[in-house]
Amino acid sequence: MGHKGISVTGLVCGVAFFFLLPLHSAYGDVSYSFPEEMKRGSVIGNIAKDLGLEASRLSARNARVDTEGNRKRYCDINLSTGDFIVAERVDREELCGEKMSCILRFDLVLESPLELHRISLQIQDINDNTPIFPKDTIKLEIAESAFKGARFRVNAAHDADIGQNAVQSYTLQRNDHFALSVQTTVAGSKYGELVLDKELDREQQQELKLLLTAVDGGTPQRSGTVVIHVTVLDANDNAPVFNQAVYKASLPENSPLGTLVLTVSSTDADEGMNGEVTYEFSRMSDKTRKVFTLNHVTGEMTVAGALDYEDESKYEMFIEGKDGYGLSSDTKVIIDITDVNDNAPVIYLQSLTNPIPENASPGTEVGIINVQDRDSENNRQVRCSIQQNVPFKLVPSIKNYYSLVTTGELDRELVSDYNITITATDEGSPPLSSSKSVQLSVADVNDNPPVFEEQSYKAHVTENNNPGSSVCSVTARDPDWRQNGTVIYSLLPGEVNGVPVSSFLSVNGETGVIHAVRSFDYEQFRSFKVHVVARDNGSPPLSSNVTVSVFITDVNDNSPQILYPAPEGNSFMTELVPKAAHGGSLVSKVIAVDADSGQNAWLSYHIVKSTDPGLFTIALHSGEIRTQRDISESHSMKQNLIVSVKDNGQPSHSATCTMYLVISDNLAEVPELKDLSYDESNSKLTSYLIIALVSVSTFFLTFIIVILAVRFCRRRKLLFDGAVAIPSAYLPPNYAEVDGTGTLQSTYNYDAYLTAGSHTSNFKFIRSYNDNTLPADQTLRKTPIDFAETFDDSDGLMLVFGFEL
Repeated sequence: MGHKGISVTGLVCGVAFFFLLPLHSAYGDVSYSFPEEMKRGSVIGNIAKDLGLEASRLSARNARVDTEGNRKRYCDINLSTGDFIVAERVDREELCGEKMSCILRFDLVLESPLELHRISLQIQDINDNTPIFPKDTIKLEIAESAFKGARFRVNAAHDADIGQNAVQSYTLQRNDHFALSVQTTVAGSKYGELVLDKELDREQQQELKLLLTAVDGGTPQRSGTVVIHVTVLDANDNAPVFNQAVYKASLPENSPLGTLVLTVSSTDADEGMNGEVTYEFSRMSDKTRKVFTLNHVTGEMTVAGALDYEDESKYEMFIEGKDGYGLSSDTKVIIDITDVNDNAPVIYLQSLTNPIPENASPGTEVGIINVQDRDSENNRQVRCSIQQNVPFKLVPSIKNYYSLVTTGELDRELVSDYNITITATDEGSPPLSSSKSVQLSVADVNDNPPVFEEQSYKAHVTENNNPGSSVCSVTARDPDWRQNGTVIYSLLPGEVNGVPVSSFLSVNGETGVIHAVRSFDYEQFRSFKVHVVARDNGSPPLSSNVTVSVFITDVNDNSPQILYPAPEGNSFMTELVPKAAHGGSLVSKVIAVDADSGQNAWLSYHIVKSTDPGLFTIALHSGEIRTQRDISESHSMKQNLIVSVKDNGQPSHSATCTMYLVISDNLAEVPELKDLSYDESNSKLTSYLIIALVSVSTFFLTFIIVILAVRFCRRRKLLFDGAVAIPSAYLPPNYAEVDGTGTLQSTYNYDAYLTAGSHTSNFKFIRSYNDNTLPADQTLRKTPIDFAETFDDSDGLMLVFGFEL
């Protein structure tokens, strides 16, 4: 690329004009020169044009300006026009101090493909600083014996600007004794000397005040003043003389506080006070004043602040030696700071593709890394690496840039995020290193179908449920992400007993909760199966299904049904109890069933009311009624028992029945049985007359029957059995269950025989009831005469009763 010149005229600090010049560009580098203190947005040059780049491609190639370390980005690039513009205020004095050459260097980085161009900016000085004297007042003590032409040096004024903008001349206020001579030091700075033009006379004037003005050479011109206070003394005609014109020293940047830098020394030919020399800094920046300190008596210069080679590699200052009466001279001190490896490499992540699709092929570039070290020479040579357990590697690129690329297949379901640690190590002694963590996420693709948590599901639903109630919940997991892992549930079409499954159940597409569409009845059907499909939202979608078995659970929604004794509206049954019955004798049995199952059909029997409390007791679970104590003459012949039958459900249901018992050894003694159904408290006189008439008739008939029975009995006492045969056909068909879970089993019917004279009243199991069971019309109705069906012999009577458990 050839040399290019661009003329830029601008007003800086009111009246300064400068030229912005791209100095030269070679091997992809370009240099510009521009004045300090330009406004933000000011155009320095067109970098695209100067480098032969297409301005329209700068944004697409992610063009940017990178700086070394944490230095401010003073310039930037306009991605639309390719102009190189001022981004931050540029103060040459702050950046370079008193250095004559002030150069900023930047890197222009472009991607796709990666390009790197070096940009150098020469900062030109403008006259934006005023000359300043070290002190507001300069005190001079001059002996009155000083001869005409004697010279007295005055502390030079300091101007932060350089070159023509620095101090160029001094002017002295007109007076009768002194003239001003401007001198130039070896370093090129100017200072003033008072030249005695007329001898002093202490008796006439002891003090003089002179105004000294320092003027720079800038446009517009700037100046600073100081008052010179001259005290007339006796003769002091020799100024201190330093033994070196320039002092030099070298310090490592890690020198501790208090380290001796150097010692300045001067001699004065005078004696006494006139020969005692003290030292002080006469010209130095505020920054330097914080770093070094000077012993005023010994001239020893020591370290007072932290040194940093990367911040300042050289210090220059002046030290003044002054005797007791004001004569002085100065010397220049130059201190070089040497670099030590005190800066670890710094890793900058320039670009990053995040997230990475899990189907990215090996070798895909995902990021660009830049590594910088502020140290110099070998201390800034850096090696970069990453850990070995991740499918990524660093590929060196241009200069100190690296590309981060994949090395293997990625699987988000196995590892969804990578924490990559990049380590940079320099070649200093000892070496320093630093690390940076880069978080990379793996983007999902739909490569996994939903998977149910269980191979099959079982749901138990209580019958009589409310439509819309929850039956169960199915859950399918999809390890994919977002819509690829979002699962939607639905029922697979099918039928249950010829009815569409949708009329039984529905499923929430988002939660997988299955709801009942209608109420179920355990007594109608007890179980069925449906199939649930889980489908994700990927493209294309993936799916799987699972079987859900629904079991209906019984609730206590049926009350016990009493089979024996029959309800009063249908028939009237009585039982005879012999007067000689002992305690514990079986006299009858209550038979009941329940359409429910399980504990809802477990029945318990309770006597809630009786004519003679405590005389009879009923078995809690079998319903067998027995005498609790021996029968005596004092007991009433007519005994009514109200029995309550309860199931074991929650809440419990119950039914009641009335059992009519007659205590008698002789059928002739039994009154009209129908009268037992009346409440004694409601008896009237008319009722007594009717009962009396019926009793007489009944007694007569009974007497005839007893006589016949005695003739055929073998024993003298009446044989008695207190139960009635209940035919199997009388039982409802749904109470007998094959699996044995029902209330009553058809295979457990039996005949029982009980003799009236038995003290134990034990059952004798003869046979199971079957088709030969007594027909229903042979059951006892109203009168005990009908009980006599068969006779074993002429001495006794056997009554047949049937029990069904």
